[in-house]
Amino acid sequence: MSKGFLVSLEGPEGAGKTSVLEALLPILEEKGVEVLTTREPGGVLIGEKIREVILDPSHTQMDAKTELLLYIASRRQHLVEKVLPALEAGKLVIMDRFIDSSLAYQGFGRGLDIDAIDWLNQFATDGLKPDLTLYFDIEVEEGLARIAANSNREVNRLDLEGLDLHKKVRQGYLSLLDKEGSRIVKIDASFPLEQVVETTKSVLFDRMGLAK
Repeated sequence: MSKGFLVSLEGPEGAGKTSVLEALLPILEEKGVEVLTTREPGGVLIGEKIREVILDPSHTQMDAKTELLLYIASRRQHLVEKVLPALEAGKLVIMDRFIDSSLAYQGFGRGLDIDAIDWLNQFATDGLKPDLTLYFDIEVEEGLARIAANSNREVNRLDLEGLDLHKKVRQGYLSLLDKEGSRIVKIDASFPLEQVVETTKSVLFDRMGLAK
């Protein structure tokens, strides 16, 4: 059983997860919390190579099941090589996307079988779930507008998808929130960054038993 604390950050495109995480890190370090931050797909060399294949804007012909299996492969390698050792060492591990992304994007978004994705997630993680999932919610149009306005942000294959897929993904996340409300906490990401960071800090500190 892991001794650390696993947090995943989820949300539609443009929800601002990365910006919130960057603002949180110095706050956590001031508290003396040992933190490992990482991302999916990616996080380790093999995972990053798979990420390049998945998100390459030229790979528009990629089949939905191929996409899912690539995510699952990256997830497994990332977990055994980086995440599990950090948890065993007692660290707070914060992951930018994890198991819920596959359900939201490939399940609700692409229309693949939810039960099959659940099984693949279980297979890849040996049943590991986050201690806390922070879901950053934002209207799809607003999130995509943020991406369009941010010239420094990587534009990947998923950003080029039609509005319909992104709306299905958001509805998928909201369905997961209804199903697993004890693990998944909704954060309204439409507010200014400082306010979103403060809300996120409050939720995280409460769950970890840290003084604010």
